[in-house]
Amino acid sequence: MYPGDLHYSENHQWARVESGVATVGITHYAQEQLGEVVYIDLPNRDDEARRGEFLGTVESVKATSDINSPVSGRVIEVNTSLDDDPAQINQDPYGAGWLAKIDLSDPAEVRALMSAQEYVKHIQRLGEQKAG
Repeated sequence: MYPGDLHYSENHQWARVESGVATVGITHYAQEQLGEVVYIDLPNRDDEARRGEFLGTVESVKATSDINSPVSGRVIEVNTSLDDDPAQINQDPYGAGWLAKIDLSDPAEVRALMSAQEYVKHIQRLGEQKAG
């Protein structure tokens, strides 16, 4: 459910880093909390992304939520197929539902993100806080 080759932010975004480029998206947990995704507002190509800052918006039948970038750099590609089929985020959040590709300006930032195991513990703590 949470691939081990990804890095995760506290705000429920993921990053897959290959050759200095991070493919980013929202986690299974995030899409599950949102429900059916009906609209996505993505950054533009060549936009500057800053770690922890606004990258776009996802709208579902339940809510509209901001997407914060898990890394900093220049947006080099966006997943335009989501314009026509935003439900890909629900169906395949780590594959076809990716949001953007970012050319990393500071690859060391990735070390501040969580591993899959750390992220699972993070969402378990969130569940305990809601229940308690």
